[in-house]
Amino acid sequence: MEDEVFDQMVLVFNTLVSWVAAGAMVFGGVVPYIPQYRDIRRTQNAEGFSTYVCLVLLVANILRILFRFGRYFETLLLWQSIIMIGTMLIMLNLCTNVRMATELNTKRRSFIATDSKDEEIRIPKRHFVDFDWTYFWSWSRFMDYVQCVLAFTLVAAYITYLLLDSTLFVETLGFLAVFSEAMLGTPQLYCNYQNKSTEGMSIKMVLMWTSGDTFKTGYFLLTQAPVQFWTCGLLQVFVDIAILFQVYYYSRYPQKPVSHTVSHTTSAKAL
Repeated sequence: MEDEVFDQMVLVFNTLVSWVAAGAMVFGGVVPYIPQYRDIRRTQNAEGFSTYVCLVLLVANILRILFRFGRYFETLLLWQSIIMIGTMLIMLNLCTNVRMATELNTKRRSFIATDSKDEEIRIPKRHFVDFDWTYFWSWSRFMDYVQCVLAFTLVAAYITYLLLDSTLFVETLGFLAVFSEAMLGTPQLYCNYQNKSTEGMSIKMVLMWTSGDTFKTGYFLLTQAPVQFWTCGLLQVFVDIAILFQVYYYSRYPQKPVSHTVSHTTSAKAL
């Protein structure tokens, strides 16, 4: 009798652990962006966060979903991709609104000196349909990013449909999906290098990246996921560590004066 109770307790415990691990896999990837989202919204400054991180994750997760049509993997990873795509669109919406509000306030301050009216303020509009590569991924409206993502998804889905019977194409697609995600931190790494500072970047976000990527890579190894998944997971951990080294280096050896973010007026916070 005691053995049966013990076995049931072990079964319940294993089930609970499985649920927790599944939840961590599905939602763990989006958790690091919560502190970054809150920081951007609080300071109304998106300069320290590279929106190319969103581009990398959108491409990686769209390709991963398409890869599943050619080679089956766990449904949990599919849901992880869907939730990540939604999260990146939310981040892009916030960053676009903040950036446009900042540009508007800058123009408004410059016009105050000449007693000009708000009606005279004009901000150059940059749209996806202009196909101007100079402003790629720096558009004026959130809708332009959505149009770009939809266009990429349709083209990639059509190519996948045509070449789905090719094993070489399917394996290459899977590699590109996870390799793109492995390069997630490189836009932020380059952004920090350009700014010679990590100011404006959420250190909590990077710490969560590192812990999450380490957990994810271990999960891939334990569940015998396709080799592309865990090899690129290791690469992702190395990039995270490089960003953490930047945090240490630029805080210990500042390359430029620390700027203090000035809060914008309430009208600029209509988010």
